[in-house]
Amino acid sequence: MFAKSLIVFVGVGLVSGLVFGIYLIDAKNTSQLVYVEGSSLSVVTEKSDFKKGEEIKIRLVNSGTVPLTFSDSGYGLRITGLYGILMYSPWISEEEKKIFALDPNQEIEFAWDQIKNDGSTALEGLYKISAKGFDEQGNSVEKSTTVTIWK
Repeated sequence: MFAKSLIVFVGVGLVSGLVFGIYLIDAKNTSQLVYVEGSSLSVVTEKSDFKKGEEIKIRLVNSGTVPLTFSDSGYGLRITGLYGILMYSPWISEEEKKIFALDPNQEIEFAWDQIKNDGSTALEGLYKISAKGFDEQGNSVEKSTTVTIWK
């Protein structure tokens, strides 16, 4: 038969593996779009892991019930590295500069080809995509998500 210690160790391993797996599923939750009452902004990507050079589509969604305004034509969108260094912010044409607001449930889509503002290609790593707007009372509404670029 099996020794009691072997059964105990295998049992502890199975339970800890299950608990750690549930934790990882929770930590890697990709549901980025949640509608709430009041002011809310959601930053949504189609997935969280991208290949190097793959286009990253980013949707900014007003997921609240009040209109949001933005201080710049890029809707406050910023892509930074792990340490907060700005890698990319969108350039918007003159025609699109007239729209600086998102009504409830309204969204705007951006695409990042992994080219930084200085013209170089983004390296593999973790990037933070954030956007910042303001509600009717002037309160800041900010949301972010992270994506990983792999080889």
